[in-house]
Amino acid sequence: MYSEDEYLMLSGVQHFAFCRRQWALIHIEQQWEENSRTVDGNIMHERVHDADFHEKRGELVITRAMAVSSARIGISGECDAVELRKSDNGIELFGLDGKYTVTPVEYKRGEPKEDDCDTVQLTAQAMCLEDMLCCDIPFGYLYYGEIRRRVKVVFDAELRKRTEDIINEMHDLYKKQYTPKVKRRKCCNACSLKNICLPVICGNKKASDYVEQMLGMEEDK
Repeated sequence: MYSEDEYLMLSGVQHFAFCRRQWALIHIEQQWEENSRTVDGNIMHERVHDADFHEKRGELVITRAMAVSSARIGISGECDAVELRKSDNGIELFGLDGKYTVTPVEYKRGEPKEDDCDTVQLTAQAMCLEDMLCCDIPFGYLYYGEIRRRVKVVFDAELRKRTEDIINEMHDLYKKQYTPKVKRRKCCNACSLKNICLPVICGNKKASDYVEQMLGMEEDK
């Protein structure tokens, strides 16, 4: 069990799954740069993240920007939206009559990705909700703005283990305050931190070699 001052940001799960170095630059070194993708994503989340918004559609209740956390896995953050649907198989919730199932919904600006960085983030949200509400959440949804539809994500044992492994590694690197090296990939071109990260240098050369190269260039001037 983690104490509250040891909690890591839930949003970091997506960063870490995409690139460990990107996560460390943001969450350990506190570095950030915007690009068109991050700006568009922020605009979408501003529209969704209204903590005062609660909508009821028949037996469905939708709440926005729900704060979630888990002392078991040591993370905290917000869910874009949580859908509560009335069901005899659900749980009792404060302020609502009857029983409800719980389903997290995460909003993304682009389209479904080939990697699992979005699915593990959604899984982490579900795990927090399960620990908070003492319930089981079998699935959730990722809504992609580019295709304007939802993608269902089933929280099976393999996906849960993958998510917990990521979070455990995040805690380990955060305690060490260590920013890992990476190899340059095609996706680096779209990363908002590519000018800070310098993956060509960090991935293929030692820092001492780079310093020597720079010193040599200065001597030649």
